[in-house]
Amino acid sequence: MTANCDKGSIRVARETRDRRHTARRRRSLALGLLSFLATLGVWGAIAVGAVVVYHAAQLPPIDQLAVPKRPPNIAILAEDGTLLANRGDTGGAAVKLADLPSFVPKAFIAIEDRRFYSHFGIDAVAVLRALTRNASAGATVEGGSTLTQQLAKNLFLTQERTVSRKIQEALLALWLERKYSKDQILELYLNRVYFGAGAYGVEAAARKYFGHSARNLTLPEAAMLAGLMKAPSKLAPNRNPAGARERAAQVVAAMVEEGFVSEDMGKLALARPAGAMQERGAGSVNYAADYVMDVLDDTIGTIDEDIVVTTTLDAALQGAAERALTEELDRRGTKYGVEQGAIVALDPNGAVKALVGGRDYAASQFNRAVAARRQPGSAFKPFVYLAALENGLTPDSVREDAPINVRGWKPENYARGYHGPVTLTKALSMSLNTVAVRLGLEVGPKAIGKVAHRLGIASDLDLNPSIALGTSEVTPLEITTAYVAFANGGIGVQPRIVQRVKTARGKLLYQRKGGSNGRVIDSAILSMMNRMMMETLVTGTARKGGVPGWEAAGKTGTSQDFRDAWFIGYTSHLVTGVWMGNDDSSPTKKATGGSLPVEVWSRFMQAAHKNVPPQPLPGGIWQGTGLFDGLAALPEAPPQAPVPVAPEWGGAIERPSRSAVRQDFGAPPRAPIEVGATPGSRPPPAEAMRPPGQIPTEPQRRSSGLVPPAPIPNAGDWQRPAAPPPPRERNVFEQLFGG
Repeated sequence: MTANCDKGSIRVARETRDRRHTARRRRSLALGLLSFLATLGVWGAIAVGAVVVYHAAQLPPIDQLAVPKRPPNIAILAEDGTLLANRGDTGGAAVKLADLPSFVPKAFIAIEDRRFYSHFGIDAVAVLRALTRNASAGATVEGGSTLTQQLAKNLFLTQERTVSRKIQEALLALWLERKYSKDQILELYLNRVYFGAGAYGVEAAARKYFGHSARNLTLPEAAMLAGLMKAPSKLAPNRNPAGARERAAQVVAAMVEEGFVSEDMGKLALARPAGAMQERGAGSVNYAADYVMDVLDDTIGTIDEDIVVTTTLDAALQGAAERALTEELDRRGTKYGVEQGAIVALDPNGAVKALVGGRDYAASQFNRAVAARRQPGSAFKPFVYLAALENGLTPDSVREDAPINVRGWKPENYARGYHGPVTLTKALSMSLNTVAVRLGLEVGPKAIGKVAHRLGIASDLDLNPSIALGTSEVTPLEITTAYVAFANGGIGVQPRIVQRVKTARGKLLYQRKGGSNGRVIDSAILSMMNRMMMETLVTGTARKGGVPGWEAAGKTGTSQDFRDAWFIGYTSHLVTGVWMGNDDSSPTKKATGGSLPVEVWSRFMQAAHKNVPPQPLPGGIWQGTGLFDGLAALPEAPPQAPVPVAPEWGGAIERPSRSAVRQDFGAPPRAPIEVGATPGSRPPPAEAMRPPGQIPTEPQRRSSGLVPPAPIPNAGDWQRPAAPPPPRERNVFEQLFGG
């Protein structure tokens, strides 16, 4: 019995000893594991610290760190304060948080950073949640970046997805939270982030997608903008409306869940989702905005803050000019082989009221209104006639409309017919080339050049006989500016489009002051010019045009081979120039200044003069002597229809080489350059170089319709310069009045 008890005690003692030993081993293992983990943690912390220190060292010193200045925005306004365009890298001005509806920032917080006002720049909860969801999905489906981190990335870092960038982003977020308040960070964020389509900041995005300021955003619009943060380019509502609406619905749901808006407001926002504004028209205001930016370079120099530019543009007239041009090109551009056009409208003080530099800004940003240099053709003739009047002639002075030969150059009229003795009024209204050339030779090319430059032509002019027919290239803006003196009483002007420049805070940087080039046309001569140029719209080449109730005047122009078609006309209220043609200077399908340009001009001018009380042209209209009222009844050749032009002939106008013309007027010779002024013109050597058997005979030419039936002196003399016409006696009109 005793032996059994001893054995039991021994067994219990052994079991107790084993348990104690096992416990000691377990404690030892636990302590070892804890020691290992502690050591690992320490080394891990050291490693993480080293990595953080390394990447922190790549950043600028904290005392030198500063939020980069926002790229300046240039807000371009019409004369009435209407915003026309924004220029600058951001596409819109900065806006204060207090100026936004309260639900705008809340929309961004709800979908991007719900704990924004409670974290210190890094949201550990959001990071763990994102890691868990991404791990379960096997892909990146959620990000853990706070709004502060996103702002840090936009302000200081690139868009690359690397561990280094994420560490730097976190460090910068901590710095931002120390330096700025939550509202300041939110305001910076809303004004800096990218919203797609070239829009940086909520103001630019609101105007880009919805056509109004961010101050006037609705809840559905705010939700759509907040939804863009996930993928700005992919979800842009003007490119992916379905995707943008789906994402906006998620934003609204998040706002309801967070209690930022009521359920009823959420349901209403979901029932009426926002839609992006559709681009209307050809965007012609951008041509005007580009011109404003060019002028600003010379006006205020470097721009380093947001500015507001008030222009002379009229938003309604800008739209009317765009419609007049694009609708006419859409309607008849193909028929006439015309692809492009430009319009410039100025008031009598030289203020640009409308400027359209092309058919479609999105397709071509080249500003034809201010940069394209083209031959004005007969639209240049008013300067020739003005020089003649200043030389002592009057609108009733008579000159011969007959063949003329200037050292082998034999310009013809458009209709290939001649009218004999005509008054200057009739010659200008019918755009008779031979009379313009005679006047040009009479007063001299230098006098014509001086007149044109005095009125506002800035381009260099070739001072040779062909200047009378508009062969020197000019821009639509400068020749329209030169016509302003006819409309304002004879005062020369410089075109102006910038009226006033202020900073966004209201500091005045520039104010346009009044001024002019002084009188450039004598008042008596001005009334004569108005008389002659009014006749163009009454009986002349622009008789399809006009502005009901207004005295209107102007001049058509067509360059050689129908490459350029012009009409520049004016009232006492507005001066408008229209150019139409092709960018590559290819010939049109016989588009003349009296066709498409007059139609565009009339449509625009009638819209521009609506509800404006009619006023006569300043300086009065010269009434004439009445001595030549019966002159139009004199026998004259009937006008001929345009003559078909065979490809191998190219036209019926022979011209001298430019070197020959320059030698004739005392200038050093140059290599021959093609000149000419009327549709279908071509120099004679082109035919003379063909084999004799291929040169049409006179009967062949007449039977083919290449020349009018009635014989015209020297018209068929293509292979050799014609002899100068014999001296003739001066007619009774010239004997009485000179010439």
